[in-house]
Amino acid sequence: MPIIGSLAGGSARGLGGLRTFVVPPDVHFLVVAGGGGGGGGAYLGGAKGAGGGGAGGFQTSYGTSGAGSSALSVITIVKTTNYTVTVGAGGNGGLTRNAYTETRGTNGSNSVFATITSTGGGYGGKGTAVSPTPSNSNGNSGGSGGGGGSYNNGQPGSGTALQGSSGGGRASDKGGGGGGASQTGINGDGFPFDSGGTGGAGQASSISGSSVTYAGGGGGGGKYKGGAGGAGGGGAGGAFNNNHPGAGSSSAGTAGTVNTGGGGGGGFYIDNDDFDGKAGGKGIVILRYATAMGTISVGGGLTSSTTTDGSDTVVQFTNGSGNVSWS
Repeated sequence: MPIIGSLAGGSARGLGGLRTFVVPPDVHFLVVAGGGGGGGGAYLGGAKGAGGGGAGGFQTSYGTSGAGSSALSVITIVKTTNYTVTVGAGGNGGLTRNAYTETRGTNGSNSVFATITSTGGGYGGKGTAVSPTPSNSNGNSGGSGGGGGSYNNGQPGSGTALQGSSGGGRASDKGGGGGGASQTGINGDGFPFDSGGTGGAGQASSISGSSVTYAGGGGGGGKYKGGAGGAGGGGAGGAFNNNHPGAGSSSAGTAGTVNTGGGGGGGFYIDNDDFDGKAGGKGIVILRYATAMGTISVGGGLTSSTTTDGSDTVVQFTNGSGNVSWS
């Protein structure tokens, strides 16, 4: 453990004589992966909603981690050593088309700091699927799992242990919500608006100096009402209102919010309104350490911003991949 002379405030005199302050080279982190894309809806004798994308995996040493787990241990760095930082991209939304020609979304990409890798969110299942690939209506596993597509008993994807939750199941014609960092996605619901499932809620973190919620699941595509996105940047599912009382207006759904790792909303199709699945939100990496510990160097390929919060420095990485080190 290094001794930080002038940076740490130097020394103090006590009963044992001159003592030197030691600042531990410990770095707190939040690593959120990219959210999964919502699936594409379809038309098969009626509209078929798709599942919402699962949130990107959520791991932190600063407060509650994903799936309600305890904070992880800090990373103890060695000065002048390079550590990898990667901000995971959100997955693509699936295309809404006639039956069997629509597409699934894609999983989000992993985010990384040093030895910590958070897993990209699972894609939402597409609206229809038949033999030989009936599983195409299933949501995929990921940091949090994608919601199930509405046809052929589409199943939700599972979340990754200590990172996120499973997606929600389908109901007839309605897709399930994607899982969030702290809550399982909600099943599609036939009453009262034939709604897509709501995305699971994300997890709040105050590592930046203020409380921000990340990694909400995407809402499932619904008939008269799309599923709401989960708190923490989850996108809403698409829906066609057709003047159904109280359901609200038709909606194409929304993408997961950038730099939250939120899942994308699921798609829906009816009367030639092609509401495609939406993209998942890009992830984020945040590092926090004692300012007296030293100075960070950020390599090319990374987009970052630096602030201070009390005696700590906070660095937020919002795009790219590269190396960081301290001196």
